Amino acid sequence: MTRLCLVATLLLATAACSKKVQPTEIVAEDPVRHYYPLLAGQELDLTWRLANVGTEPLVISDIQPSCGCIVVDFDENNILLPGKEMRLRFKYASQKNVGYVRHTVRIFGNIKPNGMLPLTFDLNVVPHSDYQRDYEELHRAHADARRLRGLVDGDESMLGYYVNEAENSRAHARYPWRGE
Repeated sequence: MTRLCLVATLLLATAACSKKVQPTEIVAEDPVRHYYPLLAGQELDLTWRLANVGTEPLVISDIQPSCGCIVVDFDENNILLPGKEMRLRFKYASQKNVGYVRHTVRIFGNIKPNGMLPLTFDLNVVPHSDYQRDYEELHRAHADARRLRGLVDGDESMLGYYVNEAENSRAHARYPWRGE
């Protein structure tokens, strides 16, 4: 009999605790952003502030970036109570992108009206320049090399190697048989 009472109590308790979370309204600070150009290989830290302005708690079920170059820095706290704010942090790595880039991070949860909030950003990723020296720079480098030629022994093509002419290796005292 006590078992039956215990099972009935547990069933009533679980039935009373189950409440379906209704959709809520949230506001994102600047959901569409345009960033200044970025040099290829640099990282961009992105932060969006979300505010729950509805009457139900926000439960974030998933965050999906549109590119693998966006890393989500999101802790386990995926519930936002009504009237509260939270920050979502992302890191964008620009190694694989060049030119105009537009990405979207989709936040899924009990969000009005369709269960998703898109956060969009765009920027230009500028590649490293293949720097071509102009005539004046080439002339200055050539003149500097000519001036240095008189200050060092040897030719430019002999870098990393020199011969000391004051000492002949054949006349070394250690090997008298080579001294001819």
